[in-house]
This record gives sequence, structure tokens and C-alpha cells, in this order.
Amino acid sequence: MSNRNLTALSTIWIKECTRFLRIWVQTLVPPAITMSLYFVIFGKMIGSRITLDGDFSYMEFIVPGLIMMAVITNSYSNVSSSFFSAKFQRNVEELLVAPVPTWVIIMGFVGGGVARAAIIGVIVTLVSMLFIDIEIAHFGVLIVTLLLTSVLFATAGLINGIYAKSFDDISIIPTFVLTPLTYLGGVFYSVSMLQAVFNEFWQSVIQLNPIFYMVNGFRYGFLGQADVNYVTALVILLVSNVVLFAIAYRLLSKGTGIRA
Repeated sequence: MSNRNLTALSTIWIKECTRFLRIWVQTLVPPAITMSLYFVIFGKMIGSRITLDGDFSYMEFIVPGLIMMAVITNSYSNVSSSFFSAKFQRNVEELLVAPVPTWVIIMGFVGGGVARAAIIGVIVTLVSMLFIDIEIAHFGVLIVTLLLTSVLFATAGLINGIYAKSFDDISIIPTFVLTPLTYLGGVFYSVSMLQAVFNEFWQSVIQLNPIFYMVNGFRYGFLGQADVNYVTALVILLVSNVVLFAIAYRLLSKGTGIRA
């Protein structure tokens, strides 16, 4: 990477990080409060009545899922809102006419989303330590899964920001797509619970949900066991990242949603 591209990348990344850190009360505190409520309600009140197959409690089971849910939501929303704001304020054109490669622009915005997701992940993990003693089984798998997931949804947020024509448009996907997929992604239940509630058809449908594999890959990093093979989860993440990056690169190169 040339010095010029490195300077451009670091400038965009610092700008993106400064953006959400400046309003940390709105960007970093709410996830901690929300996850605390999940821990109290689902972990303590409801979880104490639930037994799972394995050497861990229900609280330990849902912690990886809640961390992943916070990472997905924040990495996505950070980039989608940031890029659309740049479009709305009409300063994204300055990036497009500057001698900066498209991939640098993408990595700069995505890097900001990954940074916010990483900070949120640490905060939620610290909050969870108030309720349980955390022991990480596979630290490498944990970090790789967290990184690939945050990159994936930050890139998806960028694509949403490219297509969005109003501030309402950046909330459609999180509300009607991400939220249902996340809640049906194995955050609060295991496959054994699915077998007791759903028939084989709906079990198969739920296991087509890509977030199901991301949550379980992350859970494997924490607990050392999960409902899916962690290699399968990592492969799905890698392929999805490549596909979404190619789409974002194509759209930004063509000026979709930006150029008249």
C-alpha cells in the first residue's frame, strides 16, 4: 500500500471513529444498558428455569449470542448512517473525485464500523462479567469470528447507505431484516430447543439463516461447543465478505445512488 493510500485510509478511519466517539453517550452507552436488561430478564429470571445439554448454564449460553447481536447491530448502523450522512451533506463527492482508490474508501468506512463493533463487544463482555465468570475456550476463533462478522455487516451497512434515498431508508433493513434474522439466529436457543418446538421443515428454514452460523461460530470460541461446525461458520463468513465487498466496490465505482 502506497503512502498516499495509507494516509487516505487512516484519515477516513479516524474521521469515522471520531464521529461515533464524539457522541459516545448515544453510541456506546445504550448497547450496554440494553444488554444488561437482556442478562437480567433472560439470563437471571427466565434462564434459571432452563436447562441445557452441556456443562454450562443458560446465562453462559446466551452471552456469546448477545455480544454478537450487539456487534451486528452496531457495525451495520454505524456505516449505513455515516455514509448516508456523507451523501446528504454532499461531501462524499469529494472522496469520489479525489485520487483515492474505491477499495480505500470502502475500507475506511468499514473500518469505522468495525472499530465501533469491537468497542461495543468489549463493553458487553465486561457487562456480562458482572453476571457470570467468563472462560474463553478458543480465543483465536473468537477474534476471527468477531472481526469477520463486523466487517460483513459494516459492508452491508455501506451498501444500504449507497442505496438509501432518505434517513427512513437506512432503518428499513435493520427493522425488517436484521432484527428477525438475529432473533432467529440462535441467540436465545439451541438446536435441541428447536426440535422440541418446531417440526423438521422449520428447523431447516432456521438453519438457512446465515446469522445462525455466525452466532454459533462465536459461541464455539467461548464455550468450545456449538450447534454447527465452526469451520463451516468461518467459510460462510469469508464467502459472504467477498461477495458483499465485490457488490460495494461495483456500486461505489459506478456512483450508484450518488451521481445523477
